[in-house]
Amino acid sequence: MKIRGIAAMGVIVLTAISLTACSTGSGSDAKTEPTKASGPVSLTFQSLSDQPGAIAATTAIVDKWNSDNPDIQVKTVAAGWDGVYDKLVAQFSGGVAPDIIHYEAASIIPFARDGYIADLSDLIDPKLKSDVSDGIWKSVTVDGKIIAVPTELQSYMVFANKKLLADAGVAIPTGETMTWDEFARIAKATTKGGRYGVTWGLKSPTATFMSLGLGFGGTYFKGTGKDATIHIGDAEQAVPTKIRDMAYTDKSIDPVSLTQSGSDVLATFYAGKAAMTVQGSYQAANIGKGAPKGFDWVVLPPLEGSKGAQQSANPQTLSVNVDSKHVKEAAKFINYFASTDNLAALNLADALIPASSSAQEKIASGTGGKDGWDVTLASAEYLTKAPFLSVDAFTPWKDTVATPAYQKFLAKQIDADQLAKELTDGWDQVNR
Repeated sequence: MKIRGIAAMGVIVLTAISLTACSTGSGSDAKTEPTKASGPVSLTFQSLSDQPGAIAATTAIVDKWNSDNPDIQVKTVAAGWDGVYDKLVAQFSGGVAPDIIHYEAASIIPFARDGYIADLSDLIDPKLKSDVSDGIWKSVTVDGKIIAVPTELQSYMVFANKKLLADAGVAIPTGETMTWDEFARIAKATTKGGRYGVTWGLKSPTATFMSLGLGFGGTYFKGTGKDATIHIGDAEQAVPTKIRDMAYTDKSIDPVSLTQSGSDVLATFYAGKAAMTVQGSYQAANIGKGAPKGFDWVVLPPLEGSKGAQQSANPQTLSVNVDSKHVKEAAKFINYFASTDNLAALNLADALIPASSSAQEKIASGTGGKDGWDVTLASAEYLTKAPFLSVDAFTPWKDTVATPAYQKFLAKQIDADQLAKELTDGWDQVNR
């Protein structure tokens, strides 16, 4: 396999990461069809699922496939999310990438632009194509080619303690969306008696800020690929500024929570020390299982900014290594994986939103909307492709530049102008 552009980033990584040869092969004959004499096709599937329920659901899907398809056998390779970007760089550089790759849209796109990912446009089941919205398909389309099948999505939701809202005389919002001003008023009204209105785990804030920033028209980038330019204006600063104001001016957000993870702050929420918490929708599963007995909670409508309630559709995805010898067979498995029943089972386990409408409907019917599923599934309407998903260096910029800059901003170590400068200067360095 030749060294492509993005692989240059992995030359040093190759010396640090132990590679497992998990590809079925590469080279000029990569797409030759197997003969009957060659035996069953063997595919490697690098899965990032790390929650017990999701692991079990994925295992069940693969086992059923293998039972029903003796001629195409899939072997799951557990990877986990930590360090996966660098690992893929090294795997592609070394020619040992798996056949089927589990990742997310924003991070797989640079690999697709650099020629590592197969075009699935003509290999996707037409029923699946029509079952997923155009906006979500756009998030996995590069230069007119579909380079991944979307499977799971999340939205950022506000979880509330119903008793604490009632004690503060606050009516639970019932509209399709909730404005940031309304959210701030509820937070302020429920901040009393040593209790905060909100505990918000923002240890890694970039994805949250950028996704919710779409509701204010925040685009962050103009252009695509390596030619993209960064823009940090009022719209891009709206969400972090509002959160900092709520923490230090209104004093309605627990400032300690800004240094914690989303999971860390759940204990504060369960203990009644905060009336609300903002989390990825997947936390509904943890709250449903981990909250104390009798804890009465509700999911509030999606937050709406000055331009709407849009959030970034950055789905988890399944892609195929372009150098796999069995691209068609891998695509066939992915179509099976993304079927209605399988996506419903997987997303129910992960408390995420299925990419397909039929799987969303199956979960809605099966849960009856319990545990916030009605509001969470409805929020899928506002998920859309974000401009930053088409930016090649987005992931390294997010991890090495934006996150530390936002952390300093939330700690009041820098102001908005300094934040904008760090984000911009950092982009110029990362995107050289």
